[in-house]
Amino acid sequence: MIPDPRNPIKDHISETSLFVTRTVVAFLLVVLMLGGLVVRLVYLQIVKHENYETLSEKNRISIIPEAPTRGLIYDRNGVLLADNLPSFSLELIPEQIKSFDQTLALIKELINVSDDDVENYHKLRKRERRFKKIPLKRKLTEQEVAVISVNQHALDGVYIEARLQRHYPFGLAMAHVLGYVGRINVEELARLPEAQYRASRYIGKIGLEKHYESILHGDVGYNKVETDALGRVIRILEKTPPVPGNNLYLHLDSDLQLATEGALAGRRGAVVAIDPENGAVLALVSNPSFDPNLFVNGIDTKTYSQLRDDPDMPLFNRALRGRYAPGSTIKPALAFLGLQHGVITPSWEIMDPGWYSLPNDDHRYRDWKKWGHGKVDLETAIVQSCDTYYYELAYRLGIDRMHKGMSMFGFGTKTGLDIGEEASGIMPSRDWKRGAKQEPWYPGETLITGIGQGFWTATPLQIALHTAILSHHGVGYKPQLLASYETSEQFFHREKVPLDPISTQDDPNWTIVLEGMRKVVHGLRGTARTAFQGSKYVAGGKTGTAQVISIAQDEEYDEEKIALRHRDNALFVGFAPYDNPKIAVSVIIENAGHGGSEAAPVAKQVIDHYLLRP
Repeated sequence: MIPDPRNPIKDHISETSLFVTRTVVAFLLVVLMLGGLVVRLVYLQIVKHENYETLSEKNRISIIPEAPTRGLIYDRNGVLLADNLPSFSLELIPEQIKSFDQTLALIKELINVSDDDVENYHKLRKRERRFKKIPLKRKLTEQEVAVISVNQHALDGVYIEARLQRHYPFGLAMAHVLGYVGRINVEELARLPEAQYRASRYIGKIGLEKHYESILHGDVGYNKVETDALGRVIRILEKTPPVPGNNLYLHLDSDLQLATEGALAGRRGAVVAIDPENGAVLALVSNPSFDPNLFVNGIDTKTYSQLRDDPDMPLFNRALRGRYAPGSTIKPALAFLGLQHGVITPSWEIMDPGWYSLPNDDHRYRDWKKWGHGKVDLETAIVQSCDTYYYELAYRLGIDRMHKGMSMFGFGTKTGLDIGEEASGIMPSRDWKRGAKQEPWYPGETLITGIGQGFWTATPLQIALHTAILSHHGVGYKPQLLASYETSEQFFHREKVPLDPISTQDDPNWTIVLEGMRKVVHGLRGTARTAFQGSKYVAGGKTGTAQVISIAQDEEYDEEKIALRHRDNALFVGFAPYDNPKIAVSVIIENAGHGGSEAAPVAKQVIDHYLLRP
């Protein structure tokens, strides 16, 4: 019988063999897959256990930074100048509030909430999570705290929080020295180290608060907390407390600062007092001033506009940034340069008719005394502030030697005071004018520079430093506000920083010039004699009156016909005691007129308070 190809005979042996082969291959594949799975589990559970455990914990454990307490600031006598006081704020948790508008309306029925408060709230709301507390109004009064507390049951999601807030107990008197802290803005947040400032709300904006931010801020602390799926804290697992900022101790004397502010009696101007023995700044007053407490939590637009637009410029630090013609206050230092270079002697005299002219020039440079001083030697020129004498001295010295010599007294460059923000002023020279004005230097400009006017400008701080150097026979020190700072372990004291000496202290020319300054204050014809009459110490000084606007040669200065803000500035520099100076002072009163009658009495009050108080 022939087999039918359509119905072949089954080969059971072959089929069994194929089945067994496939089964073995499948089994081996399953074993390999299970083996790979076991190896992977071992890798994940044993080899990489710590890594994945950490990743897992990040889903339920968070690190929450805790802001440090800012360091305090004290004066030389331990008087507190910048403090941290508890302050109550009204804060909202957005996720607990059904309707912000309704809640705000209820709050406004109880306390006053400004548009600026609401605007700031919305700005912060965009940066925070819905379950975080966001301030709506800061610095609540006791009455506001009581009213909100009584109605707390009707205000879901509304809380009163107590936080430390920077406070300046001396207010206006210290504003231009301490500066202030303020809330960190977006630009500052972008450049600050995130790890250190993640929990901080405030940063130094100006003044000492800004300059010593790194010392005052402290080190951030951390809380390791367990959170739920939404990030809410369930419990604290581990706590690393923050390290408070370091406390600052200043050379500044708060009692003298208040007395200096009082001596100005509300007039526009500045006073700086320095210890000639070490450069310590004892007082630094700029008037008018402002209340730095207004800026801590953000000043409202209306108040800021009033300060900004005030013609008396209370926000402007005159002591550091005011650039004034130093006037006759520089005459003793200029006389010293003349002696050093041998262009004059103590006995050299001129005849002063009340004016001076350059050779082959009919232009007359006037003396303040219309009919002149007659015969004038060096001492008389200092005591009576003879302009004509100094025109001739300037002509003999020349601008090059004047620029080099007066720069040694600190003019034309920043003093380096540890507060920043100071102006450098202008100590004019040929190169300066060529660069600034694209013009050559003219001989007449040398004469005007010789009486501290023209292009010459200086800050009250620079003028005080030059006075300190002069009183200390050419030896000066860099001005400093910070005396020491305190960590949790020890005090760090700042050493005085000597400046390059102008000459040897035993140079007889110092005595010649300083004797003239003594007679300015105590001589029969001294321009500050009246102000210092009856003083219980011997002092040295120099008056100054500097023009604010130019007066034509054929015109006469008439104070009554000139607008108040165009009248002369009154200046005075002084030091005491004469034989062993403990304080050097510069005073500038804007548009007050004569230095002897207006600025010198202020300086005497400052010196009296420092030397004679119990």
